[in-house]
Amino acid sequence: MSALLEVENLHAYYGKSHILQGVSLSVNEGEVVTLLGRNGAGKSTTLRALAGALPPGQGAVRLQGRDLAGQPAFRIAKQGVSLVPENRGIFSLLTVEENLRIAERRGAAWGMSDIYAIFPRLEERKKNGGGQLSGGEQQMLSIARALLTGPKLLMLDEPVEGLAPVIVDEIVSQIRKIAATGVSILLVEQNLAVCTALARRHNIIELGRIVYHATGEEFIRDKDARDRYLGVKA
Repeated sequence: MSALLEVENLHAYYGKSHILQGVSLSVNEGEVVTLLGRNGAGKSTTLRALAGALPPGQGAVRLQGRDLAGQPAFRIAKQGVSLVPENRGIFSLLTVEENLRIAERRGAAWGMSDIYAIFPRLEERKKNGGGQLSGGEQQMLSIARALLTGPKLLMLDEPVEGLAPVIVDEIVSQIRKIAATGVSILLVEQNLAVCTALARRHNIIELGRIVYHATGEEFIRDKDARDRYLGVKA
């Protein structure tokens, strides 16, 4: 399996605060990989740096061998990196369909029919305003909008945070369907049951550094590591 994304020695700052201190990780073609860690460890900052929303101070970010580090966010997005942020970024005054239409990209692999096949709730609500949707529906809309840009790498930041278990199960099923189409996914998520259900490999970040990585099976067996780095016994 060939590498789609390769991150080497990535550093990033908020002002004088040195947040990322040499992050290195990879995501292969068609693979789901997690980035785990406690609050404030640097998970969302890593995603923002990869997407170009936060300029890296040092390091390489390669997508299919092309270095993206330092490029503006819109150029990185055009090359196939799409971030679904934790705040979802829905336009509340636009309808569901209008939210989707503004993200459509000519020639992209994903069209409206593909979106509605995976997210039937969105087709049912397509005339509703974004602000009228439930939290789970807004999350679905945010993921769907990202897919319409035709990403090679989809980055999801806490996609099931605060959602009811039945909606969590629905979104996990949808993410699994997206991955089955060949889209690579880098997932930041606190719900370890979701992570182990979806991902082939796991990384744990602590104080801006990757301190642990393992295959899905190794991670499930390694209770000590989960307790040490995440403070949970899943």
